[in-house]
Amino acid sequence: MSQSTNGQSGSRIVVAGGGFAGGVLALALARLAPKTCHVTLVDVASPDAERPPDGRGLALSPASKNLLNAVGLWSRLEPLAQSMDAIEITDSPLNAALRPHLLGFHEELEDDDAKAWLVEAGSLLAAIAEAVRAEPGIELVAPDTVETFETDGFGATIHLASGRSSRAALVVAADGKKSKLRDIAGIKCIGWSYAQMGIVATVAHERPHYGRAIQHFLPSGPFAILPLKGNRSSIVWTEEADTAKGLVAGEPDVFMAELSRRFGHRLGAISLEGSPRAFPLSFQMARAFVGDRLALVGDAAHVVHPLAGQGLNIGLRDIAALVEAITDSARLGLDIGSATALGRYQRWRRFDSAFSGAAMDGMNRLFSNDSAPLRAIRDLGMGLLDRAPGLKRFLVREAAGATGDVPRLLRGEDL
Repeated sequence: MSQSTNGQSGSRIVVAGGGFAGGVLALALARLAPKTCHVTLVDVASPDAERPPDGRGLALSPASKNLLNAVGLWSRLEPLAQSMDAIEITDSPLNAALRPHLLGFHEELEDDDAKAWLVEAGSLLAAIAEAVRAEPGIELVAPDTVETFETDGFGATIHLASGRSSRAALVVAADGKKSKLRDIAGIKCIGWSYAQMGIVATVAHERPHYGRAIQHFLPSGPFAILPLKGNRSSIVWTEEADTAKGLVAGEPDVFMAELSRRFGHRLGAISLEGSPRAFPLSFQMARAFVGDRLALVGDAAHVVHPLAGQGLNIGLRDIAALVEAITDSARLGLDIGSATALGRYQRWRRFDSAFSGAAMDGMNRLFSNDSAPLRAIRDLGMGLLDRAPGLKRFLVREAAGATGDVPRLLRGEDL
């Protein structure tokens, strides 16, 4: 990255943040549009730093798999990924003797174009980091952060914490839900915190899961069992905040007893792999996904409730849309950081993200309570849905990212 702030911005794009969104975006731009732009990725983590263990299970939609395949990551991830071959949904009090099956998806998932995959977060991050380090089309600046930037009619001047600076046509904020770049641009967010926390853990169990994911809707929040490779599953457990803090910080035997109450005995005896972690839950949506020569992607643009595991998929949709908007603008000879190019990206992504976030929020509010009348209504609705194969196939296609105006990379097509 140049020491000087002089010179033309050209077609350089500076991506701030090297996590899921920033890393995949940098790879997509460098590998799929090498003649369109030059990519600088600024990451706070050193390339050689050991990342802490992260055993969270991440659900990848078929559309997300198409994007990861296009950037060359899926071949490495596929041996580590577990297909989701069935989904079972229940709704009951915690102490219910039986948890009746209300809604399930099995035949609808038999088509590869509808099947989701589970990968461990650590495996995906490692694959991204290795590919970024090996990609000659990416200038990796790390450890460092974007301290500030300013824009003019010809580009943006970016200043790093290390004192270095450079010019670029476009800056991309992939720096998380507390995005500094979003704040610098004066983009406000709407949102709220939930009176819940998410507990994540990896569980080993005696019996095979056969690729079955289970979603128990319990009064304190949804409890998901997501299949991983081997006789292992990832737990995403939504719990009242005070209870969650006490469970994670308390005695391991107490935690295991409460986990077993929710997990059930279908898969035999269970044990923890690593330590459980708890994190606060919130909803957040940026009022704009773009600013002057700035685009927001991933958590910098939106944070949604994790109950359907769609947060990563929504972020990857951002990336596919932004890459397509940039490359199409470049082919027309337009400035890739112009309001025209970024306006297309915002129109493409903001409504879809807001709709998905609102749907997750509404489902959480509908199911996270102990109201008997509400349970009767929602259970009737799920039972009717379970008997409507056409509607179930539509919902699977929606979750797969196959409906609406889908970017080419998510459809498995070339740019």
